[in-house]
Amino acid sequence: MGRNLQSGERLRPVDLARGHGLSTQAVRNYEEAGILPAADRTPHGYRTYTPLHARALRTFLALVPGHGHRTATSIMRAVNEGAADEAFRLIDESHAQLLEDRRTLRAVEGALKDLGPTTAPHPAAPGAPSGPGGTTFIGPLAGRLGIRPATLRKWERAGLVRPRRDARTGYRVYGEADVRDARLTHQLRRGGYLLEQIAPLIDQVRAAGGLEPLEAALHDWHGRLAARGRALLSGAAELEAYLRDRG
Repeated sequence: MGRNLQSGERLRPVDLARGHGLSTQAVRNYEEAGILPAADRTPHGYRTYTPLHARALRTFLALVPGHGHRTATSIMRAVNEGAADEAFRLIDESHAQLLEDRRTLRAVEGALKDLGPTTAPHPAAPGAPSGPGGTTFIGPLAGRLGIRPATLRKWERAGLVRPRRDARTGYRVYGEADVRDARLTHQLRRGGYLLEQIAPLIDQVRAAGGLEPLEAALHDWHGRLAARGRALLSGAAELEAYLRDRG
């Protein structure tokens, strides 16, 4: 069991803030959000923190790069409320998401390797299937990607996906090429690319006039995933230390 950091040195909000390059208001906000344990108060109502609070703040800041602000907040809140199992579940979800992103990237790379000047997809005729089998509708495709159908419609307006319309029902029907474009768009968006930056890449895939424009993006994705993986490890190490110090 770790040493009890609740006792001993007392820290002011400004001490915590300066030690982590934050404002005192940010420290107070983190406490109110449950990221930090509740602070003691002086007889005059001023907050006083301990080294355990400093450890909690350091842990949260280490969790953010790998998990994102929202999930990191939920993890810290769960730990501070004594719900460690919930914190571990959230951590597992982040690792699962990273694994899924790696699988998606491999799928994108595999799809790109199969493209060539002689295998470029041709636009489907109105009312004809987009590809041999593998068609899907907007709801199931959005569910597979973990996005809202409205996002797919936005991508369609930007020309990033081009589903056909069923002649009888008017529903959007996504063929294999459409699903590929949606997956590629989704991965690029997760990588921080804007829609206007994605459009030329999608055009290159469709035209299959060369993969050179995509090589730098693929390399960047690998780097981002590797950085997230290391960030998850760093965050886990800090969280383990925090849990130990909490006893």
